Amino acid sequence: MSDIQEATNQLLDISPLENQKFIQVAERHHRKETELLQVTIGATVPTGFEQTAADEVREKLRSSCKISKDRGKIYFDISAESLAQVHCLRSVDNLFVVVQEFKDYQFKETKEEVLKDFEELAQNLPWSAPMAVWKMNNSFKKKKTKCKKTNPNSSKDKINKEQGGKRAERDVKKEFMSNSWDSNILDYYENPAIKEEISTLVGDDLASSKEDETEDSSKGETDLQVLKFRVTCSRAGEKHCFTSSEAARDFGGAVQEYFKWKADMTKFDVEVLLNIHDNEVIVGIALTEESLHRRNITHFGPTTLRSTLAYGMLRLCTPQPSDVVVDPMCGTGAIPIEGATEWSNCHHIAGDNNPLAVNRTANNIQSLLTKNQIQESKPSWGLPIDALQWDVCNLPLRTGSVDIIVTDMPFGKRMGSKKRNWNLYPAGLQEMGRVCRPGTGRAILLTQDKKCFTKALSGMGHMWRKVHTVWVNIGGLHAAVYLLKRTHQAFDHPSGQDGEKGAPW
Repeated sequence: MSDIQEATNQLLDISPLENQKFIQVAERHHRKETELLQVTIGATVPTGFEQTAADEVREKLRSSCKISKDRGKIYFDISAESLAQVHCLRSVDNLFVVVQEFKDYQFKETKEEVLKDFEELAQNLPWSAPMAVWKMNNSFKKKKTKCKKTNPNSSKDKINKEQGGKRAERDVKKEFMSNSWDSNILDYYENPAIKEEISTLVGDDLASSKEDETEDSSKGETDLQVLKFRVTCSRAGEKHCFTSSEAARDFGGAVQEYFKWKADMTKFDVEVLLNIHDNEVIVGIALTEESLHRRNITHFGPTTLRSTLAYGMLRLCTPQPSDVVVDPMCGTGAIPIEGATEWSNCHHIAGDNNPLAVNRTANNIQSLLTKNQIQESKPSWGLPIDALQWDVCNLPLRTGSVDIIVTDMPFGKRMGSKKRNWNLYPAGLQEMGRVCRPGTGRAILLTQDKKCFTKALSGMGHMWRKVHTVWVNIGGLHAAVYLLKRTHQAFDHPSGQDGEKGAPW
């Protein structure tokens, strides 16, 4: 064998190892470049709480934040390495990375010209950085899924743990049936009314769906096969000569032509967003598949409050360490659970007059404890919450013992009635005034029955002073969140009553 042949064989023997090292170095370099990317993140938030969400972004991410003209959206700039922290924000529902923003988009006069512009727009957008962030986000989600799948607890164990709550859930279903509520009742508070027109379409006709594959194989092969996508267009404004479905169709077709992706309405990998608000056009790529507001609740009730809205309400009253925070009409416990998660140095008390609601709250607390125990791989020490059944008009709490009251009052639609509210609201406000600490106590109260609440509050001027009102959209209903401050006047017990009997706190 010649010297040249021997050297060649040695080189061939070494090459695979060297090649592997080169690939590893290249991958590390690519990851470093990706993490240094500066991108704009868009987030949808509960309407009315845009400022609260912006404050959280500035506080936790140290990033400037812009509130959109389009209600319910905020935008902020981050480096891609902070992406995991973005997913930990408590006030945002959905996240997307902005491809490009047009603050004053010039629409043509005819529909054909506008749609033609959308087709050309898709070919000229700066897709590379947002797609790099999407891939990074996708790998982040895969890690979370992998952690869940290595959970030693079997589904059988989970079933055994939840058996105690099954009877209550069956009672809830009977309760729903007896009241002839519609099939969307569980989403009553979870689906905010969207005034703009929204369409989800793709460029070509959908191919017939194949059999479902396992999550690992479908997600793991994403980079090796053609990506599936859809385009969702939301449009608000009266001066547009086109519909959202037409914009999604033509823009989606151009996106498909550009990337050579496969269109799929349901089993998509990438969701491209086309948000149009008057003359503002924003193209983005979704980073969340499911709204982040579903993080704490597993046992839903007829009026389950969104966790993001619960966080916004709690943040309005700025809880301080050692504060006693009470939700006297807790429903499924969304407010106290959110409070105990974010403000664990306070003590949270949840109560309701309905035993089913108290049961659901207890089940949601237990589910969250189990989830935390699985994630941390160690026993959970519990949450600073007490849950019990009581009457909001006769609370078993000592006078002046509560620092903060935060609650979602019955609207008189899904729960209670408008007629009953005329007695409930004044009696409830008086009892809340009794247990709330004079001078420093405050209350955050959500209601859609504004007329009744205003009337009840007008008779409580000696105990409550209205500080601020936040207007929100709850399931299509125009509601209000009232921030009240407890006056310095001590509660005057009615003659013959001391208000302290049977009070455990």
